[in-house]
Amino acid sequence: MKKILKFVLLTMLCIFLKNPDVSAQKYRINDVVENKFIVNNKFQINLPYGKWIVVEKDNDFYYGLTSKVFSLVRLENNRIIEAIEIGVMKTAGIYEYYVNGAIIEALFKNKYDGCYERPEYTITRFYKRGIAHNCFWLGHSDVYKDLYTPDDPETKTYNVQIRKWIRENNIELPKVALFSNHSYFSRMKDGRWYILSYMIDPSILNAPTNKYINEETSEYHRNNIDNYPNHKEIMKNWISISAQRHIEFENSLGALKRHRLDLNDLSPSLKNESKELSNDIVNQIQKLNELYKDGSLTKDEFEKAKKKILN
Repeated sequence: MKKILKFVLLTMLCIFLKNPDVSAQKYRINDVVENKFIVNNKFQINLPYGKWIVVEKDNDFYYGLTSKVFSLVRLENNRIIEAIEIGVMKTAGIYEYYVNGAIIEALFKNKYDGCYERPEYTITRFYKRGIAHNCFWLGHSDVYKDLYTPDDPETKTYNVQIRKWIRENNIELPKVALFSNHSYFSRMKDGRWYILSYMIDPSILNAPTNKYINEETSEYHRNNIDNYPNHKEIMKNWISISAQRHIEFENSLGALKRHRLDLNDLSPSLKNESKELSNDIVNQIQKLNELYKDGSLTKDEFEKAKKKILN
């Protein structure tokens, strides 16, 4: 999602000179955060269980158009098993004609990524009317390719901070990840654009090992997944978890009712919009997985307990 924000800022840079002023932030690189991450007084997210490390903080200011991007990771044995990217852009009343066009271009007309149907995405749902949008899409990714040799060559420089942190700390990466992206913007809701991305190592959900790493050949690709029932079940669980997260995302921002997405078909727990949702189902599954790995639960007990949580 960071590259989408960057796209907008670069578009604006073609119109206005960059102001070197950068506002100070509460979080610093290598800060450890638990339970909650507060972006501003209007946007905060409940973090999944564990200790999260801030590995990237990117702040830009262009004559009143400001953006903040934070990246957090959770480690196990010096390996990234979860990552979250959080972004917010303040646009209220500032060069609206140019900003509106840049957001549409970045999110709906970007040939490399965005809120529209692509073969590598498993789910794409969105509301769009005028400049307002509410987007949710998810799938799988080839982690090394996306981080080091992305399809869009202009985005290679966007992950410099993260790559530096990985190199300096000798961090291991998963080869395949599952991701979900969440984006909301309306000038009727304070004129800020909010974006949120999650990434997990599928092992968190006790997934089978991947034989194929390439994005097109991966067992998780929607054209291949019917041939791999175990991977299909993992993706089904991820869809359910991510759909609930999107509802929480909408709730945290106070998204307008007419902008909200109907995701009831994606998660058995989403019976209606007023139902109190679980803070984070992944937390419960992680704890079950730990019990399974240390021998406290049999595989059959683990599967039964996981099914009960997801249903």
